[in-house]
Formats: sequence, C-alpha cells, structure tokens
Amino acid sequence: MAESGRTPQARALLQQCLRARLQVQRGLVIYVCFFKGADKELLPRMVNTLLNVKLSETENGKYVSILDLPGNILIIPQATLGGKVKGRNMQYHSNSGKEEGLELYSQFVTLCEKELAANSKCAEAGVVVEHGTYGNRQVLKLDTNGPYTHLIEF
Repeated sequence: MAESGRTPQARALLQQCLRARLQVQRGLVIYVCFFKGADKELLPRMVNTLLNVKLSETENGKYVSILDLPGNILIIPQATLGGKVKGRNMQYHSNSGKEEGLELYSQFVTLCEKELAANSKCAEAGVVVEHGTYGNRQVLKLDTNGPYTHLIEF
C-alpha cells in the first residue's frame, strides 16, 4: 500500500457483491485506476494484496480472502478514481496515459487470472475472472453486499 507522504501510483476500489454482471456471482468487484509513474513492478504487489485481504464474508459471518471464499472477480477500469476537484470541475491530470494505462490494466487482469488458476480452491470451484474493456464506457449492474466498499492505494 502507498506509504504515507508518497504519491500513490495506483488506486483500487473493492466492492463486495452478491451478484455483478458481466455474469459474476458471489465475489468481488475491483475498480482499478493507474497514475503517472506506475509501472509493471507494482502489479504483483497489487494483485497479492487485493486477492489476499480478508474482505469477503462467508455464510457464517467470518471474513476471508476472495481466494479462500472462493469467489469470482470482476475487474473494471475506473479512470474516475484518479479525479481531483478543481473548482466545480473534475480533472484527471494524475492518471497514466491511455497506452500505459491499457498495458498496466491488461497485465493486472492477466496476473489476477493466473493467481486464481493457481489456487486449488478457486480451480475446484470453477472461479472466473471477468473484466471490462479499458477506455470504453460500460454499463454495470451490481447487487452490493453492504455497503461494503474499500479504497486501497498503492
């Protein structure tokens, strides 16, 4: 996670869900935004943190990681997480460029897919990683489990 006083390189918003479409059942929605200066060395730490943090609630109320649940994952590129208010408008000057952001997002999705495939609980349960398309408007329908939303900076 981002150390205090250091400008973050990425921001991820995790939202526990009961159902999210692009056909994801119980699991986790990860909204991700990359900032200028982010590079691929950041990605393994992000994936490790996001997939292992104990935010997913079991039927008996215990909190476990999404890998231990096991649950599906929906990854959405969310450039608006990098916005800052200036007057009455939003500015996104801190976000990575489109090409850099697309490359980081693609690699992030691939790392998440590999991590879930390597996890025996997830493989046995047929867990899937779905993802949105970078740089395009998307319509998302989400049944949240909460509100239960966490913002994590890297």
